[in-house]
Amino acid sequence: MELPAIGEAAPTFTLVNQRNEPVKLEDFRGKKNVVLYFYPKAMTPGCKVQACGLRDRKSSLEKLDTVVLGVSPDPVARLVKFEAKEHLNFDLLSDEDHAVADLYGVWGPKKFMGREFDGIHRITFIIDKKGLLRHIIEKVNTKTHHDQVESWIKSGL
Repeated sequence: MELPAIGEAAPTFTLVNQRNEPVKLEDFRGKKNVVLYFYPKAMTPGCKVQACGLRDRKSSLEKLDTVVLGVSPDPVARLVKFEAKEHLNFDLLSDEDHAVADLYGVWGPKKFMGREFDGIHRITFIIDKKGLLRHIIEKVNTKTHHDQVESWIKSGL
């Protein structure tokens, strides 16, 4: 796994969201900062906590000209359920073939309960309005992730 370099242009992509609409990273360039966070699986306990924390910070992030995009390998149908169940208020993007996860270097070997498999690593990228990668959170604590994100944007952008 090799992550993109801070200070470089964030790799561009187009994925569909939970409404099956295309979302292009470059559409935010010149308009909004982007919190691009990768999570393993919708509706699991850690992913729920992380998503709900970001949901609850939407208004303060909007004041910082920032949008949130969550990316997982889940199919659109699962993202629809996740959004409805947790009342999420940001785009959840489906990366079923993990092409974008590969692009960002977050797809790779994992261990869980003694089992090894390939999957998405929980990593967050903060991209500025110019489309440059400004910060990477590699050690995500799902309970305080929203605080980490907001604090860094306030001090770093």
